Amino acid sequence: MNLGPVEIIIILLIILLLFGAKKLPELARGLGKSASEFKKGLQEDAPEEKPQSESENK
Repeated sequence: MNLGPVEIIIILLIILLLFGAKKLPELARGLGKSASEFKKGLQEDAPEEKPQSESENK
């Protein structure tokens, strides 16, 4: 499903009408913080890969 520019504008206008102009910066800030916390969590849980030495490859 591809969204064109017209559909994106319509979605943004609906969001603006639902939440109001004063709430949108707060919502965007909250989304940014949650996204950064999610990325931090992924980096902390990712296992560290050790590079193999040449002697182990033979």
